Amino acid sequence: MSDSTLVDWLLAAETPTIRYVTARYLLNLPEHDPQVQAAKQAIMTEGAVPAIFANQTETGQWANEHSYYTPKYVSTHWSMMLLTELHVDPTDERFQRGADYMLSAVVEQVRQLTQQREHKLACLWGNILRYVLHAGKEDDPRTQALIEYGIHDLLDGHCPCPSNSNHDCAWGVVRMLWGAAAIPEKYQTPPLQQAVQHSLTFLLEDFQLMEANYPVADDGKIHKLWSRLSFPLMYQVDTLFTLRVLAELRALEHPGAAAALDWLETKRTQKGNWQGGSPYRARTWAEIGGKEETNRWISLHAAMVLQQAGRISE
Repeated sequence: MSDSTLVDWLLAAETPTIRYVTARYLLNLPEHDPQVQAAKQAIMTEGAVPAIFANQTETGQWANEHSYYTPKYVSTHWSMMLLTELHVDPTDERFQRGADYMLSAVVEQVRQLTQQREHKLACLWGNILRYVLHAGKEDDPRTQALIEYGIHDLLDGHCPCPSNSNHDCAWGVVRMLWGAAAIPEKYQTPPLQQAVQHSLTFLLEDFQLMEANYPVADDGKIHKLWSRLSFPLMYQVDTLFTLRVLAELRALEHPGAAAALDWLETKRTQKGNWQGGSPYRARTWAEIGGKEETNRWISLHAAMVLQQAGRISE
């Protein structure tokens, strides 16, 4: 499968988001291009996005949940995160309602953590930051509270977490950076920029991304997901997701990313695509797709990373 054949295969996806992102960002077609517009409009009418929204209530939360976090991975938090990965229309009233619900649900806890200089659950706060920014709520004081906490959590250590025996947490750092990567330029303050650079040093210099030799819980070991290709991931992180975040931060040229980029190139199959798994498929919305769509998602993300790194042609 040549690069052009790979693109054709991606454009044949059942998932309209894959078609849209391929056309808009892999092929760099303009937003007004008919192919781009057709796929973008289909995101809101076909497949996973309308299926996920069908379970939302008038309050903005999802039906039959125990909390915004449970059950994994169909409650409000996870649904909002997946909608963001699916490039949902950020102006859609239902998405706006979900973002407002989540901000109201977490803001007091986030402010308390910042005031008390505590650290926990960076993966949660980073994911929430990502989708409320996708909703365009950067000016909301509740979003600003999330940004303030993120700066604290990244600078005062590297997202140490009770779930990791209070050691620094690479998953938390990457998820917080995923949120930070979406912060508009007008809020790219010196403390935020310092926090991002501090985190890149942790991920790419203090430790090795390919070895994933980051601190683990006492008596723990490196998580097997690091060296696998998966989609979607929830609070977890793997090498490809980390490279996606580095790409958004324009950090793929860092020498510490080179070995991971080499590895990603070697994972391309003889057919010319990438193959992986969806470890949480049975616990989330079925409309995300089966194995073929999983391989397309992974191939799309891998190709976009390698294209930005100058390792495959545009």
